[in-house]
Amino acid sequence: MSISLTPKGPGLAAMPPQQQQLVPPGPGPGPQAPMNPQGALREISPVFLCRIGQETVQDIVTRTMEIFQLARAIQLPNGVTQSQSVYQDRFGKLQEHLRQLTLLFRKLRLLYDRCVEMTSDLQEAPAELVPYVGVEMTSARVEPCSPAVSQEKQDVLEKVRQKNLEMKALMDQMRNLLWDVNAMLTLR
Repeated sequence: MSISLTPKGPGLAAMPPQQQQLVPPGPGPGPQAPMNPQGALREISPVFLCRIGQETVQDIVTRTMEIFQLARAIQLPNGVTQSQSVYQDRFGKLQEHLRQLTLLFRKLRLLYDRCVEMTSDLQEAPAELVPYVGVEMTSARVEPCSPAVSQEKQDVLEKVRQKNLEMKALMDQMRNLLWDVNAMLTLR
């Protein structure tokens, strides 16, 4: 399975994925050493692919917003307010945006498949990293620690309990004070 990626650019998104070439990030459009596709694919990390995927998602969102703006501007072809040529022009632009949006989704799918392929050797599957609602997670094992650390933990917990009791006493005093103030205000 081969993947084709391109940097962002106005003319590159219109090319079909088979014709796009894999271009690593570089200083710009200068002379670059030719790279064979297999060597280039091995050098690309999943993080780089995810960054390209993020840019692709941003392009998809931008295109979608443009499609909605065009759709808002297009009126039904009943000929009341617009001429047929204006309608055809806007409809053509809308079709072009939809075609480019389809290509962006295909590119995103290729990126996703390639990332999954490259990270298949991880110990945990992504589904296991983020738990689903209602699915019980296995608890992480706790390493035994030194007695000094255990004692320090107990001391900190005891201090927190003491502070909580002090805060509760203050809240009760404040509540009683507010109750008295409110009672005095209603008697006036």
